[in-house]
Amino acid sequence: MVAGFCLALLCGCAMNNKALDLNNLDTSVKPGADFYRYAIGNWQKNNPIPAEYSSWGSFVILGEENLITLREIMETGKGQVGDFYASGMDEKKIEKAGIKPLADELARIEAINDLKGLTLAVAHLHQYSADPLFHIFVGPDYANSDLNIAELYQGGLNLPDRDYYLKDDKYSKEIRAKYQQYVTKMFMLMGAVKAEAEAKAKVVLKIETGLAKISRDKVALRDPRKNYNPLSLKTLAKLANKFDWPLYFQTIGLKKPGKINVGQPEFFAGLNQLMATVTIADWRTYLTFTLVNDNAEFLSSAFVNEEFNFYGRTLNGNKVLMPRWKRVVGTVNAYLDQAVGRLFVKERFSPQAKSRAGEMVRNIRAAFKKRLAALDWMTDKTKKEAFKKLAAMTFKIGYPGKWREYKFKVERGEYLANVFRGNYFDFHYELNKVGKKVDRNEWGMPVQIVNAGYMPTRNEMLFPAGILQPPFFNAAADDPVNYGAIGMVIAHEMTHGFDDQGRKFDKRGNLKDWWTKQDEVNFKAKAKAVVEQAEAFEQFPGMPLNGELTLGENIADLGGVSISHDALQFALGKKKQPLLDGLTPERRFFLSYAEVWKTNMRDERAKLLVKVDPHAPAKYRVNGPLSNLPEFYAAFNIASNEAMFRPEAKRAKVW
Repeated sequence: MVAGFCLALLCGCAMNNKALDLNNLDTSVKPGADFYRYAIGNWQKNNPIPAEYSSWGSFVILGEENLITLREIMETGKGQVGDFYASGMDEKKIEKAGIKPLADELARIEAINDLKGLTLAVAHLHQYSADPLFHIFVGPDYANSDLNIAELYQGGLNLPDRDYYLKDDKYSKEIRAKYQQYVTKMFMLMGAVKAEAEAKAKVVLKIETGLAKISRDKVALRDPRKNYNPLSLKTLAKLANKFDWPLYFQTIGLKKPGKINVGQPEFFAGLNQLMATVTIADWRTYLTFTLVNDNAEFLSSAFVNEEFNFYGRTLNGNKVLMPRWKRVVGTVNAYLDQAVGRLFVKERFSPQAKSRAGEMVRNIRAAFKKRLAALDWMTDKTKKEAFKKLAAMTFKIGYPGKWREYKFKVERGEYLANVFRGNYFDFHYELNKVGKKVDRNEWGMPVQIVNAGYMPTRNEMLFPAGILQPPFFNAAADDPVNYGAIGMVIAHEMTHGFDDQGRKFDKRGNLKDWWTKQDEVNFKAKAKAVVEQAEAFEQFPGMPLNGELTLGENIADLGGVSISHDALQFALGKKKQPLLDGLTPERRFFLSYAEVWKTNMRDERAKLLVKVDPHAPAKYRVNGPLSNLPEFYAAFNIASNEAMFRPEAKRAKVW
C-alpha cells in the first residue's frame, strides 16, 4: 500500500478503488466481537516485527519509506547534510577513537571541586553535550502567548519515568536491577574495575532516585495551570540557593532572563536539598554517567552496543541493533531537520496533497462547529468562546513558508564534534528568543516526520509532509478512505484544542479560564466516562491503562473519529454513494480508520508505553472510540449482545 505512493500522489491519477487492502481482514472474527482484529487481524498474522524494531505498523512502515528517501538525499547531498551524514558513516574513525571524543568533557567534570564548579559544569553540559539535573527551554508565556520566556522543568533521570525508581512491583524492580547492571558496564567501558564500577552505579541510582522522589508524576505534569509558576531570578535563587542560578544564567549567556517559568517549584526546592547532602565526588560520578549515556550512540561500538542492550533490548524488546545508516539518518534529521526537510519535500510532496488536505481541514472545522452548536451540556456563553477559538485555530500543511538556516560548522570525520556544535547552535538559537515576540510563522515539527500536532499556546495544528502519504492520505483514494485516515488525524488534532489540557487555553493561546463553572463541571463529568472506559482496558493482566494519563488522547480519538465522520457526510452530500469493493462508504470509513492503527508490538515495548505514554494502545484507539458510536453500530449491524456494543447510558461523548 505504501510502495509506489509517489506515482499515486503526484500524477493526479484516476481514483483508486483498491485504496483499502481487504486481505488485511480477519473474517473469522465478527466486527461486533473485536473490530480491531476483524479489520487488521490478517495483517497482524502476516507481518511479523522486523528484528531491529520494537513495533511494526502504519507509522513505522511509512517512516521506513521516508528513511529510504532520506538516505538517498544524504548520500548524494553536499554541504552540511552530506557532510554530517558522512561523518556518522565513518565507522572506522569512530571505532578507532573510542571514548576520546569525550575527553575534554570528562576532564571538565573531573575538575569540579565545589558547588560553584558544579553549576559551571551543568551550564556547559546543557549548551554542548548532555542534559543533567533539569531541563531548560524557551516557549510562549502562558499568560501572554505573544512573548517568549525561559522555562525550567524537572529532569535528570536516565530511565523513562520517575515510577521506574519508586514502584516496587516486579516489573519495576527488574528494570532497576538491569539498569544498575547497565550503568556498571558503562563505567567498566570507561576503564573502571568491576568493584569500582558497581560502586559508581549505586551512586548514580541513588542520586536519580532522589531526583525521582521530588519529581511530579506524568498525570500531574498534564495540568498546565500547576506547571505555570513564573518567578524572577531573585526569587528562584532564594528557592534553591545551593545552585548558583545567577552564575548559571550568566554562563549560558542570559544574564537577565526576566520572568522564568519554573514548572515544578517543589522539584527545584528538593534539588536544593540534594545539593546540600550529595558529595561533590558523587555529583561527578552522576554527571560522568549522564554525559556518556547521552552520547553513547555517537561513540565506538562497545558503547553503542551496551546502550542498545539496555534501552533497545531490555526496555523495548528490539532483537538487533538498527543498521548504522538508519541511526545516522536519525541524527542528521535531529540536527538539520529543516535542511533535510527542504530536500525531502521536493521528492515526496505535491501541491495536490496540500490543497486537498486544506479542504479537509475546512470541512472538519465546519463539522466541529455544528457539533458545538448542538451540545446539550454547554451554555451559550461558553459556546460563544468555543466558536471563537475554533474559528481562530490556524493550520500549517506540508512545510514552512520560510526555511531555517543552520549556522554551525559541519566537518566530515568529526561526528561527535558536529553533534556538540549542533547542540550549541540550537541551544542559543532558542535562548535568543527570550524576551522577544513569538514568531507564529515558525514551523514547530520536522517536515519529514510521520506525525501531526496541536500547539495550545499558538492554537495551531501542524500536518507535516511526512504523514500526508498513504495510508494516511492518498490523493487517488475516495473520500471515505481519506476521512477515515487523515481526516481522523486532522479532527483528532483539532479536538486537542478542547481536551482536558487544550480547553484551558483561549483562542490566542493564553492560559485563561473561558468556561462557566457549571460548564466545567459538565465537561469533567463527560471526561470521567472516558477515564473509566480506559481503565477497564488491560494491556496485560494487572496492567490497566492509566485513564488520567491517556485522557487527552482518548478525548481526541473519540472526537476525531466522530467529527471526521460528520465531515465525510458533508463531503459526500445527499447523493447516493456506490459500493466500492462491495463496501458502503460507511464501512470504508471505519475500516480505513482501523488501518491507520494496525500495529504489532513487542511485549517489552508495550509494557513501557503503558507506564509512560499518554496514548492508549492501538487496539483500544480503535475499539474504544468505536464502541461509543451509533454510526459504527449501524454500519456493521452491531447487535446489542456483542462485545463492541455499549448501552446508551454507558457511552462516552464529549464533543
